[in-house]
Amino acid sequence: MDVRHVLTGSPFEDEIGYARAVVADGLVHVSGTTGYDYATMTLPESVEAQCRTALATIGQVLEQAGSGLGHVVRVRYILPDRADFPPCWPELRAAFGTARPAATMIVAGLMEPAMRIEIEVTARIP
Repeated sequence: MDVRHVLTGSPFEDEIGYARAVVADGLVHVSGTTGYDYATMTLPESVEAQCRTALATIGQVLEQAGSGLGHVVRVRYILPDRADFPPCWPELRAAFGTARPAATMIVAGLMEPAMRIEIEVTARIP
């Protein structure tokens, strides 16, 4: 099996020992992605901005892997506060409205208190 790793340069990838995405068997498995801007290592305050930044990172990684948001087949949303989910819906609909992946929303704590959403996806390579 041919496996390829996609990295963003986030210090978390080295510190924790993971890849932002793994490409294997025609699928791209994207790790849980928060709203950090990895270029500046800043985290926006609002859940909508964090969602937008996470989706942008995921979109870039999928493109590097030969896929895209329109090819996502599975998405998991993890939020510490369930009330933060509805404000993200317009961003999520814009990103996944065409692909309409299977989806799950989980309420759980995240690595840092300022993190308000984490998104994990699986996409196919067309």
